[in-house]
Amino acid sequence: MTYRFETAAPEEVGISSANIRKFVDVLEENDLQTHNILLLRHGKLIFEQYWAPFHREYKHRMYSVTKSFVSLAIGFLEQEGRISLDDPISRYFPAESENAHPFRKAQTIRQMLMMATSYGSPNWFADRPDDRVRHYFEFKPAGIHPAGTVWAYDSEGSFILGSLVERLTGMKLFAFLKDRLFDKIGVGEVDWLDCPGGHTWSDSALLARPIDLLRVALFCMNKGEGILNEAYVTAATSNQFDNHTGGYCVYESQGYGYQFWRSVDNSFFFNGMGGQFAVCVPDKDLIMVINADNQGKADAFRIVFEHFFSLISRPAGEPLPPAEAPLCMDGMELYHIKGEKHQPLESRISGAVYKLGENPMGMTELSVTFGEEEGVLRWVNAQGKKELSFGLCKNVFGDFPQEGYSDRVGSVRGDRLYHCAASGAWLSAQTFCLKVQILDIHFGNLVIFLGFEGEGIGVQMTKSAEDFLNEYQGIAGGIAE
Repeated sequence: MTYRFETAAPEEVGISSANIRKFVDVLEENDLQTHNILLLRHGKLIFEQYWAPFHREYKHRMYSVTKSFVSLAIGFLEQEGRISLDDPISRYFPAESENAHPFRKAQTIRQMLMMATSYGSPNWFADRPDDRVRHYFEFKPAGIHPAGTVWAYDSEGSFILGSLVERLTGMKLFAFLKDRLFDKIGVGEVDWLDCPGGHTWSDSALLARPIDLLRVALFCMNKGEGILNEAYVTAATSNQFDNHTGGYCVYESQGYGYQFWRSVDNSFFFNGMGGQFAVCVPDKDLIMVINADNQGKADAFRIVFEHFFSLISRPAGEPLPPAEAPLCMDGMELYHIKGEKHQPLESRISGAVYKLGENPMGMTELSVTFGEEEGVLRWVNAQGKKELSFGLCKNVFGDFPQEGYSDRVGSVRGDRLYHCAASGAWLSAQTFCLKVQILDIHFGNLVIFLGFEGEGIGVQMTKSAEDFLNEYQGIAGGIAE
C-alpha cells in the first residue's frame, strides 16, 4: 500500500510540458511567492519543483491543510465505533461545556466537520487563554444561531475536533494518524506545533514534506484504500454544505465537505492559509500539491486555480508526442523584490539617521546603508536597536531581529527569532522597497516602503502574518539629523 511514486514525462500521461512551464511562468509573472509544486497523474510524478532554499525534505507549515487531516482522524474514530458523527460535541467535553450556550452544547460532530457551527471562533491570539479548549466553549458572542443553519468558517471548531481525537485516544493527533494511516501509505515523520492547555494546534500547525501531503491526497482520491471506510472518505470530500456566502471566488465556493473544500470540475482540495493546497481532480486522475506564502496577495488564490485548471487539466489524458526537450526548471529561487539596484540618491542618504515622529510602530529612528550588492536597515524601537541585512534585487537570509514571538506553542511568547529572507530594490528615483519573508515554523511577510524628499523620509510598513510582525504596521515620517 505504500505509495512509491514512479516518475514520468508529462506527455506520457497526456499533459504538455509547455503547459506546465506556462503555468509556472504565470505564477512568476504575478510575483507569487511559490515554494514548491508537485503534479501527479495516473499515479506517476510528472513534475516536482522546489524554489531554493526549499527542497524535498523540508517540512513545510501546512496551516489549515491540517483540518483535512483532522477529518481523517475523525473518520477513524467513527470507523472504530468510538463516536457517532451525530453526537453532540458537549458529550465529550462535559466540564468545559457546562456553561456554554445551549446552541453550542447541541452542535454535533458532523455539523462541526461541515463548518456549520453555532457561531464563529474566538480570537485566541488576542485573548491568550491558558486552555484553548475551555476558551472555545466559554466564548459567547453576538450572532449565535442554531448549528446546521449557516456556513461560517470556524477554525476553533476544527481545533476542538482534533482535541476530541486526543481525548478519546490518549494519543497526540499525529501519533494517532501515524499508527492508523501514515505508516501504511509511506508518510515520513511529520512535526506539529501545540497550543495552550497541552493540545495539538490541530487546526493549523502540521509541518510535513510536500511529497507526504501528496500521499495523503492520493489516499483520499482513492477513497481510503480499504484502510478508512470508503463511505466516510466519499462523504468527506463531497459537497455537504453550501459555502457560497458571496465572499469567495468561484474556485472555493463549490461547496464544503468534512473539512475539505469543493472546487470546479468535480474536484476537492485541502486548503491552507498563504497558498498551501492539495487539489484532487478525480475525473482526470490528477493531483497538484503547491506550497507558498502569498498572504496579503488577494488575487493569488484565483491566479493559481484559474491557471491550474485551464493550463494543466484540460488535456484528455491520451499520451502526447514527446516534448522536444525534457521539462527542466533547475535554478528556481524564492521570490525577491524587483526593481533597480541603485539610484543616485543613495550617495546622499546612505547611513543617514532619520529621527522619526510618533508612529504606530514605536520606532524612534531609522537608517539604511547601501553597498554594492547588499544593504542594512537599522532602526530603534521599544526593544532597542535592530538591524536587518538585505540583498539588492536578491535575497539575503538571516534572522528577523524582533524578539518575543511564539515558538512551538502558539500565542505563548518565546525567545525564538524567525528565519527570514530579505530583499530590496528601488521602485523609482526616490522610493526604495524592502520585502521580508519569514521562512520558519511560522510564515509571514513584511513590505517596507521608504520614500525620500529633501531631508525627509516617509516610512510605510504592511505586514501579512498571523500573530507576529504586529509591531511593523503603519506610517511614520522624520527628518535626517
